[in-house]
Order: sequence, then C-alpha cells, then structure tokens
Amino acid sequence: MLVEALEHLVKGIVDNPEAVSVAPKRLRRGQVLEVRVAPEDLGRAIGRGGRTARALRQVINALAKDEDVRVDLVDTDRLR
Repeated sequence: MLVEALEHLVKGIVDNPEAVSVAPKRLRRGQVLEVRVAPEDLGRAIGRGGRTARALRQVINALAKDEDVRVDLVDTDRLR
C-alpha cells in the first residue's frame, strides 16, 4: 500500500511519470522506499529547499502509522 501511494504521489509531481519507480527494501532499522525518477525530474521531486521531499515523507509516515519507514530519493546519475 505504501509503495503504491508514494508512486502515485510522485507521478503527479514529475514531468515524466513513466520513469518513476519505487522499490521497497527491508533493513534492520525498518523499511526504506527508494524512489527513482528521470534525472531531469529530480529537482521537482525534491522541491525548493527539500519541501516536496519532506512533504512526501510526512504523508508516507502518516500512512505507515507505527511502522518505521524511510523515503529516499535516489540520484540515478550517480549510479552510472
């Protein structure tokens, strides 16, 4: 549910929604949702001063209730 909700929210923000993917990963400290967007959309997903990313994290944490969930925006340019 969290993956689908985050993917839906991010697709509404970016110019290239088909490039959005959210991958859940389970770590010792909780769940991490890795968000990947097209390189030209990274700024839109983060927002000015990180406001958009912070808002996305707040929404996901509200939906997660007691579960510890972290949202990471992955810079795909650095992976190459």
